[in-house]
Amino acid sequence: MIRAQLRLQTWLSPAFPIGAFAYSHGIEWAVETGDIADAATLQGWLDDVLRHGTGRSDAILLRSAHAACDDLHALDELAELAAALSPSRERRLETTAQGQAFARAASPWYTLPPLPYPVAVGALAGRSGIDAELTTACYLQAFVANLISAAVRLIPLGQSDGLRVLAGLEPVILAVTHATTDATLDDIGGCAFVSDLAAMCHETQYTRLFRS
Repeated sequence: MIRAQLRLQTWLSPAFPIGAFAYSHGIEWAVETGDIADAATLQGWLDDVLRHGTGRSDAILLRSAHAACDDLHALDELAELAAALSPSRERRLETTAQGQAFARAASPWYTLPPLPYPVAVGALAGRSGIDAELTTACYLQAFVANLISAAVRLIPLGQSDGLRVLAGLEPVILAVTHATTDATLDDIGGCAFVSDLAAMCHETQYTRLFRS
């Protein structure tokens, strides 16, 4: 268990070189339009993304990759599905570029093919014998922590408020983790439409600090 926690802390750390700091997942557009303006609106936005958008879908993809970690054909199919699920060009870039960087950085542990980010994390954790439940929860926390970091810079928001948002999302992270325990690929689907539209609109936003 201690080794598993050490590895997850390393792989999902902001210092792990996957370039996560460059992506806002459409939050930059949402801040521009005023949909996200403070800690409360940020928390509500991320709550929806976790429960009804990328967070839930990524959790299911991660779990599926964890179960199929030694089946390269199954991982290839998951990679195709994960890319196809991306609702915009930037979202596709976000998951594929981070996944490729993750696979390169993870080479001291295992050699992975280029895979979308949640698929790569699930496959690596599976090959390492790390519990899928723990991996899913840690992945979702790292996902929202990165988006909170982007919002702290964009709104701007104080670090203390950012930490309060992260703490407030803890029950949501655990709920999504638990809800996807027995989920299959047939259960993938989302309805976080405003977040998806924000990602699309960000592609032509006049001034941008982030890649998505």
